Amino acid sequence: MQDLKEDFDSLVARTPLSDGMDRRTFLQTALGTGFAAAVLPVAAQSMIKTDTAGLTAGEMKISVNGHAVPVYRAQPEGKKDLPVVIVVSEIFGVHEHIADVARRFAKLGYLALAPDLFIRQGNPAAYSSIPELMKEVVSKVPDQQVMEDLDAVVAWAGQNGGNAGKVGITGFCWGGRITWLYCAHNPKVKAGVAWYGRLVGDKNARTPQHPVDIAADLKVPVLGLYGGKDSGIPLDTVDKMKVALAEGGSKSEIVVFPDSGHAFHADYRPSYVEADAKEGWKRCLAWFRQHGVA
Repeated sequence: MQDLKEDFDSLVARTPLSDGMDRRTFLQTALGTGFAAAVLPVAAQSMIKTDTAGLTAGEMKISVNGHAVPVYRAQPEGKKDLPVVIVVSEIFGVHEHIADVARRFAKLGYLALAPDLFIRQGNPAAYSSIPELMKEVVSKVPDQQVMEDLDAVVAWAGQNGGNAGKVGITGFCWGGRITWLYCAHNPKVKAGVAWYGRLVGDKNARTPQHPVDIAADLKVPVLGLYGGKDSGIPLDTVDKMKVALAEGGSKSEIVVFPDSGHAFHADYRPSYVEADAKEGWKRCLAWFRQHGVA
């Protein structure tokens, strides 16, 4: 861990931000020290920064069953009847990269909402290792709780400037799996885009099913974006998902980028593959337009 800290200190020292903010302050404020350590070395030179000009952006809270769930919101300032995109984070929570993705959607005319779906179990930024984060926080989050939180976010959007008939959802890694499941849970969603979300896995009371289990009955069209070199999501599981989708006559599609591994869209990490990230983003936007989320 000391070696990671030294790499981090070296990185922030040589990577200034265009707006004059110190890189250390930026990462520790927006991502949390624990999170930054968990993903080192950060690909800071590739990190995309979308400004808030012309946007209403920032954190708010939505009440769900008596709990105040933080949500990062970004939308065109003063606009109403907006198409809605729910952005579901990785295991690291709603950090700066996820907020930036929301702002990218907002710049294109969307009401983008990124909820903190780990709020009841803990703060991902407080953990310095991924195994510890998985054990202490992520593994304790019930799918049913997530579905209820997302239902509340969608309802809030429809009452606060969003068009309830134009709702899409996208998510990354952990959020990619949730994207598949939420599209099965809420058939009123127009479309989903799942970035390298796990498709199979062990079942328990908190995670009673996985995307491959709901594929045959899936009515909402989902675009799955996967890396051919993703060691955590073997291609045979992707093939199983394709078969299950075909058996159910789903309009969903899966695209595999053969030269990318996991998290190829994450521009703050060394896993980032610029060409495939841009192509995936282009396909994501086209998918939403094709299915009425625009």
